[in-house]
Amino acid sequence: MQIFGVDIGGSGIKGAPVDLDRGGLAQERHKVLTPQPATPEGVVGCVVEVVRHFDWDGPVGVTFPGVVTGGVTRTAANMDPSWIGVDTGALLAQRLDGRPVTVLNDADAAGIAEMTYGAGRGRDGTVILLTLGTGIGSAVFTDGRLVPNSELGHLELKGHDAEKRASVRAKEEEDLTWERWARRLQKYLAHVEMLFSPDLFILGGGVSRKPEKFLPLIDGIRAEIVPAELQNNAGIVGAAMAAAPAAGTGTGAGAGSAGDRSA
Repeated sequence: MQIFGVDIGGSGIKGAPVDLDRGGLAQERHKVLTPQPATPEGVVGCVVEVVRHFDWDGPVGVTFPGVVTGGVTRTAANMDPSWIGVDTGALLAQRLDGRPVTVLNDADAAGIAEMTYGAGRGRDGTVILLTLGTGIGSAVFTDGRLVPNSELGHLELKGHDAEKRASVRAKEEEDLTWERWARRLQKYLAHVEMLFSPDLFILGGGVSRKPEKFLPLIDGIRAEIVPAELQNNAGIVGAAMAAAPAAGTGTGAGAGSAGDRSA
């Protein structure tokens, strides 16, 4: 079965139909740049463009880089602040001609996908997925159950939001070597480990395509650390999974589950 997924990021908005039988994209994804400023009107227009690129006429799952409850966006650290309080699900459904739309946190979507099809498949205990990109997103699972909207990228590190020091954007803006960036990431992981004692860290985002560049440079972390298997497509896949119930199928995952393990 195919469902459409869209992943809204601070720098790009990408989407594609997803084959939920195998947990992969059914067609090559279409990506557009996130407008600046990233206002609701501009971003929603881009989402509509991505969906219409495929002539899609069915349920759509959409991720958002911030806290989402009941389809309403509550925070917008890397987006325009005018997003706060917007009923994003209703707005997108209106602009998409009444198609059912499911909205959830971007890292939660990526985590659901990785726990079902990727690096977290079959793993119990505490698993934390971190998406490293414009910011740092997080998804926390306990025995397969998701604790939604954890937003661990905003933990304080050296007096700043952790994502301001250890995200990929921080690496690029400060022109950090892989070695220097890996040291920052290591300190962040150590802080998260102290708080949650996870069994497994899954590191996602675009940087997961280059694990050899930084994973060997990280030490002193007790938990196992692995790259995301779905890499930067995890958000699209997880968004589609979240929207699957609107298509009348039991396949998919909601905000409290990974795969077929419900909260």
